[in-house]
Amino acid sequence: MTLNILTSRGFEFTIYNPDAPGGSWEGAFAETTGSPEVWVNDRLDTTLEHAQAVVRAGARLVTFDDRGDGAELADFNISALVFGEINRLKGREVRSGIEYMILNPEIERYRRARKTTSSILVTLGGADTHGVTVRVASWLQSKPFAVTIVTGPAFQHREDLHTVLSKPSLARIEHLAGVHSMAVEMNRHDLAITGGGLTPFEAAASGLPSIVIANELFEIPVGRALQEFGFSRFAGHHSSLDFDTLSLDLPIEIMSQTALRRTNLNGSHRISDLLEDLLR
Repeated sequence: MTLNILTSRGFEFTIYNPDAPGGSWEGAFAETTGSPEVWVNDRLDTTLEHAQAVVRAGARLVTFDDRGDGAELADFNISALVFGEINRLKGREVRSGIEYMILNPEIERYRRARKTTSSILVTLGGADTHGVTVRVASWLQSKPFAVTIVTGPAFQHREDLHTVLSKPSLARIEHLAGVHSMAVEMNRHDLAITGGGLTPFEAAASGLPSIVIANELFEIPVGRALQEFGFSRFAGHHSSLDFDTLSLDLPIEIMSQTALRRTNLNGSHRISDLLEDLLR
């Protein structure tokens, strides 16, 4: 998919295997591409050998959400999605906080306040490895709401979900196997049930409150932070999720206003400014 986007938009690109040992390919890559001035990584765990090779190639290193030893050589470690142990992040300068989050600019067209809950969006990741969508769908069947469940192409629990949705239901449930625009889909709803990744932040930027379920352990601190921000409720890790205590009775208007007040879509511009500063 990435290759298709790069090709369709006319970008020049060169492909190297990032799984090769650090220091074994970076110099050749730099020569092929004409010695880049700034090297941007989004690899989570940059090795020291890789970072040293980048610096030797004459590039300034910028990295995102990086927990690796190589991050200490980065001019900027931009860590918008790190909420625990930020002081342990390495980098010549660490920039953290949701103001550096890169969100879909299309959301700007759909920012609005919600007041009550009548429609719920369920989107728990393209794959939803643990099948949490099926459990949430079963729980929502007894609720008097309109519900839209969005799954991605890698979703592996279609038969289980179909079995649940074929049962009588008080809720009016619609299942969409992918949508053209999540920003447009979010605009149709008053509350989202999501995982602990980027989606609840995009929801907040549109004024849509959320209930967050951590699909993975690293999403737990994200879920807790979202609740502290005031525009989400954290339901816990999926393995200990208790639907008997999970409530849809939320202060939607307050949460929505808080979301609109505390989020914006300027993260990409802030990061662009940092990159331009490195070139001066």
